[in-house]
Parts: sequence; C-alpha cells; structure tokens
Amino acid sequence: MNDEVDMTTKTTKKTPASRRANNGRGLFRRMWSITWKLALAGLAVVTFYSIYLDQIIAQKFEGQKWHLPAQVFSRSMALYPGAAVSHPQMMAELKLLGYRKVANPRQVGEFSASSTRIELWRRPFLHPEGDQVEQRVMISFDSNGVSSVSRVSDKRQLAVFHLEPVLLDRIITGDGEDRLFVPTEEMPKSIVQALLLVEDRSFYEHHGVNPFAIARAAFVNISAGRTVQGGSTLTQQLAKNFFLSSERSLLRKVREALMAVIIDFRYSKDEILEAYLNEVYMGQDKSRAVHGMGLASRFYFGRPISELTIAQQAFLVAAIKGPSYYNPWRYPDRIQERRDLVLRLLMDAGDLTTAEYKAAVESPLAIRNLNKPAHQKLPSFFALVKQEVNERYGDALLKQSGVKIYTTLDPMAQEAAEIAVTQTLKSLDKSNKSLQVGMVVTDKYTGGIAAMVGDKTPGFDGFNRAVEIRRPIGSLIKPFVYATALAPNSQFTLATPLKDQPITLKSEQGKTWSPQNFDKKFSGQVPLLTALKKSMNVPTVNLGIAVGVDAVATTLAKSGWQEPLNEYPSMLLGAVNGSPLMVAQVYQTLADSGVYRKLTTVTAVLDADKNPLPVTRLPKEQAISPDTDFLIQYAMQQVVNTGTATRLGNAFPGVGLAGKTGTSNDSRDSWFAGFDERNVAAIWVGRDDNGKTSLYGSSGAMAVYLAFLKERPPISLRSIPVNGVVKGFFDRDTGVAKESDCSNVDALPALTATYRPVNNCGEPLQWWQKILGQ
Repeated sequence: MNDEVDMTTKTTKKTPASRRANNGRGLFRRMWSITWKLALAGLAVVTFYSIYLDQIIAQKFEGQKWHLPAQVFSRSMALYPGAAVSHPQMMAELKLLGYRKVANPRQVGEFSASSTRIELWRRPFLHPEGDQVEQRVMISFDSNGVSSVSRVSDKRQLAVFHLEPVLLDRIITGDGEDRLFVPTEEMPKSIVQALLLVEDRSFYEHHGVNPFAIARAAFVNISAGRTVQGGSTLTQQLAKNFFLSSERSLLRKVREALMAVIIDFRYSKDEILEAYLNEVYMGQDKSRAVHGMGLASRFYFGRPISELTIAQQAFLVAAIKGPSYYNPWRYPDRIQERRDLVLRLLMDAGDLTTAEYKAAVESPLAIRNLNKPAHQKLPSFFALVKQEVNERYGDALLKQSGVKIYTTLDPMAQEAAEIAVTQTLKSLDKSNKSLQVGMVVTDKYTGGIAAMVGDKTPGFDGFNRAVEIRRPIGSLIKPFVYATALAPNSQFTLATPLKDQPITLKSEQGKTWSPQNFDKKFSGQVPLLTALKKSMNVPTVNLGIAVGVDAVATTLAKSGWQEPLNEYPSMLLGAVNGSPLMVAQVYQTLADSGVYRKLTTVTAVLDADKNPLPVTRLPKEQAISPDTDFLIQYAMQQVVNTGTATRLGNAFPGVGLAGKTGTSNDSRDSWFAGFDERNVAAIWVGRDDNGKTSLYGSSGAMAVYLAFLKERPPISLRSIPVNGVVKGFFDRDTGVAKESDCSNVDALPALTATYRPVNNCGEPLQWWQKILGQ
C-alpha cells in the first residue's frame, strides 16, 4: 500500500524542465495580456488623438485657412475720348503695370506703340464695378489727350475703358505672414508639374505618407553622413507649415505623418495642392514672410504669376527648397543652377522640348531690381487711407480677411512728387539747412488724393507734414478774397480800380495794424486783376474790408476749409493756419468750377466675396458760382503768365497753368498752390522749428511744383465757355466797361449780369444822338 502511494507521488512530481516550460508559457500569457492591453490602450489614445487632430484640421481647412491681408490698390486709370491722359503718361503707366512692349501683341500683358497710338491687350482684373475681361484695344491720342478707344476685333468705339489698378501694398494686421491667394485653376500648369517632379512624384498615389520615400531618404542620408534628402510628401510639408513648428524631433515627425494621413483621407488631392501652393514659404521681404506662389511671383519678378515665363516658373519651384540659401540677389549662381535642374527634369519628363529647355536655361534670372521695393512705401498716404476706412467703414474692417481697398492714388503722380521733393529739397538745403516739406496732389476730375508726401525723405514713416502741420498760409488766401468780391451781382470786375494807399486799421482792443506791400511801395490805385496777379497786400485788404471779412470767411468755409477762422482783417493776408491738405481741399474747389467735394483716398471696398461694402456718399455742393470761378481761374493763369509765378510760366510756354504763391511773415513758410487740366497741387516748404528760411513762395514751394511738372508734363487748362461770362472791354485807367471799338481798353472776361458798357465809348453825345434818345 505504501509502495502505491510512493508511486503516485513520483508520477505527479514536476521535473525542472517542465517547470521552466510552464513558467515560459505563463510569462508569454502575461506578456501577451499586457501587450494587447497596451496596444488597445495605445490604439484608443491614437484614435482619440486622431479625432482631436481631425477637428483641428477640419477647422483650418473648412474655415478660414489664412488671414489674407487687406489689399490696397491704386486708382484704375479711365480712358475715354477727351481724357486728360497723354501718350507718354500712358506708356509710363503700362511700364509700371509690367506690360511688355512688342511689335505685335499676341497675348495678354503685351502692347505695341507708335507716336500717336497704342495697341494694348489688357489683362482681366477685378474692378469695383465687377470683373473686367481681357480685351484688345486701340487707343489714339491727340494734343489734348485721348481721342478715341476702340476694340481691335470689331473697331467698336468704347465709351470708357479701364486699366487695372496697381497693387500698392497689403495691410498686415496679424502674424506678419503675407500672401496673395491664387486658385489652382489660375496657377500655371508648368508650376504644378515641376513641383510634383521635384518634391513629390507619387503625390497622386500615396495616402499622405510615402514609406518608400522615407526609407530611401534615410539610406541616402546615412550613407552621406548628413541630411541631403528629405522623404516628406507635399501633404506632410503642408501639415508642418499649417500646424507644427520647425522643431526637429521624432515626436513632431510622428505627429506630422499622422496629420498628413488625416488630411489625405479627408480632402481631395487638388484641395491639398491648392493649399500647399498658397501656404509654402517663399522668402522674406524685410519683416514680412512671403508665402505662396502668387505673392512670390510679384516679390521676385514684379508681375502676375499667369505671365511668368517657363524659366521663371521653374525658379519659383527651385526656391522652395531653401529661400534663404537660394536668395537670387545674394546667390544668383546657386538659384540658377537649381532652376536649370528643375528645367531638365521637366524636359526629361516630356513637358519641355529640347529647344524649349535650351532657350529657358539660357535666359537670365530676370528678377526685379532690389532697389525698387516689392510694395509701395507710402506712409503718409496709407495713414490717411486707414483713417478714412475707420471713419467710413468702421475700425473692424482691416481685421477682416480678403478685403480689397480701392484708392485714389495715382502711382505716376506719386513718383513724380517724390522725385520733385527729393531733388528740390536737396538743392535748397545747400543754402537753407533743416528744410522740410509737405505736398498734396489731387485729381481735378474725381476729387481724390492722387499723391502725398509728408517728409523730404518720402518713405519716412513719422510726422506727416502734408496733413499735420498748421502754418500761416499767406497769400494763398487771396483768390478767395477776390472770389467773394467777384460774386454775381457784385459791383466789382477784374478791371475795377482798387486803392493802393497807406492804411491803418484799429481793432476793438485799440491795437493798430498797417499792412504793407511786399516792396513797401504804394501806387495810388491798381486794377483788381493786377492786385491779384502781383499779390499786392494793401489793395487786397481794401477789397476785403469792402466786401466784409465775414463774407470772405464764408467763401473759404464753403470751399472746404474745415477749421475755425478768426475773422480779423489780418485773415485777408493769410493769418490763417493750415496744412497742405487743407489748402489742396479749397484749391480743388477752385479748379473744379467752384464745386466743393470732400477730398477722399478711398473709392470702394470689396469684401472677401467681391461684394462692395455700403458706404455713405461724400458731400458735394456748389461753393462758388461757376461764372465767378471762371474769372478767378483766368486771374490765376495771369499769375503764372505775368505775375508772381512768371518763372513757372516761362518753364512751360504755351501751356495753360493756374497758380498762386504764398509767403508768411519773415519768410518762415513758403507756399504754392496751382493746377493744370489734370491735377491740383498744394506745397509747403519750411522748418519744423518755425525758423526763417529766406525763401519766398516762388523760390521754395513753387520750385517743387516746377520739378513735379518736369517729371509729369502738364496738360494745358481747357478754356471752356461758361454761361454767364462774356468778353468785356474796360478802360485801362478807370475800369469803366466800354464797347469793343473804343480806344484805351483791355479785353477781360466779365459776368454778363454786371457788364454794362457805356455807349459811344463814354464820349459826349452829338445833337442828333440826343434827338434820337441815344
């Protein structure tokens, strides 16, 4: 019995080998249990994390991918029969817009020219009034400007034809990223083909990540001992650019790959490609990061991406690898070598013929001149634009994405103003140190500000003297004294004699004031026209006292002077503080047949969907009667012909110009305001410390205007008949209206309502005339 028990015990007792086997199986089961639980937990974590990433991605892709800076455009040049646009100005405008001059236009963006005509194939563009399609036109010119605009296809005459505006700048309010969005369908196909060849050949085959490319890149990099090749797909690069930092870590790469897979799963390849082409970093424009092919095209070449040559398109693709390393202005050989590589890949893929390849690689880089900024530096003008946008559209507008602001700025007028200011102040500074300047140019026809310079260094972003100074305007006020006197039903004419004798006025406080002429001399009396064109002080004061200082103040206020006026006799000689902008406003009224329109910088604003934003219209009213204004314009032309601005008239013989010089006491402020058929200009030259300058209106501010017109040749004022104005004849000595056949008379324009010539030249009537009642 005991033996049986022992036998049983022996058979159930485990050997060491069996124990090890059992332990192994138990460990395996425990490891398996832990592994699948960890895997399940990891899967759950990845799943929830993917859901989290998916929400982030969806929010970005299906919402607003980018905050697109507000685009600011210049005025759109309008061409129509009679438009005050000369042939040279049109040529300069086309050059500024990047049109190519050819013998025969064959595609959009080209033009040809003869001495009197320009054939143009205009680009399509977005106008505030709607999309403008590409159009081929013939523009003819005569001595007055544009004579006709007709379509080349059917010779049909066009009532009005617009050129596209210049993209001046983009107002960046966010993270410093700058871009111009370009839809995929508007992107040149060669750019897309080259991009895929260089960056991701299997883009349309993989699912966001390409394991074979990663493995190949790893092998190459290990063999080289450094990073020479990347394995990221375009989708991975997009994920990194959109959502991740440039940190180099395994965790970041894993997150990038996961996001790439999600992006590829959720969105089409074309959507991904469009996002990449508009997101990719393409360089640095000082403090602005240049993103996307659309902006890169303008940054490097100064033209729309649709007009790039195949070599220029290859350049953009080549620069993606390292915009700093391949900076064309610093390392032209590097970028040219890589550009040529891209072109060779296109040829090998059959997208370029051998001849096209050879022509492309032999072409120069043709990048824009680095001395010409990619965007306009217009601190004075842009400050006014922002102010007007806030006042008329609300301060939240510039925070919206994709807004388009159309302004009144004339790029050619701005360039001419900047050159005139820079050159003239440099010359004047030789004898007058510390001079400064403020200049405003308006468009006579639209009432828009065409150019503005607020400092002798035009690009300086600081105190804006065109808007912010307040200095005595001197004799610039005189045309408004005379406009008040020459109002309809007035007793005054251009020939009326005015007293030029010593005068002393006493204020209510008992203080006396004795105005003097510039030469400290008196002539007894002078015709009203002579007093104005010679800018004589005493006759002007006598005239102003006669019509009433308050009446003069009313005329000035109606013409657009927005600030309070002290209605003292000294006001008649310009003891009124103002700025170039304020002067430009009232002289715009004189130039525009007496019509007051508040000067503006903004003509229209479109939202991201191209819809115009509603806005109240600016005020407009007849401030000075058209017939009176005609007389003032005539008188101001005499200022240029034979008055204080004769030097200006001599510089442009035969050209009708109107102007007025002004100088404050002790020659502290030099002023000039004037206009041709196209532009009104108001200019101040002086010192910030209000020190003496030894300059007069004619030697300081008018010198700037003269230089401006040399850069922007003037268009002669058109003498258009005005109802209520006739050709009058006045006795030179007495100013009495006479008949045309009388002796000792001057022919001057006169108001119909007040021109009453005496019969028989004012001589005693004969006996037979008395009988006939004559």
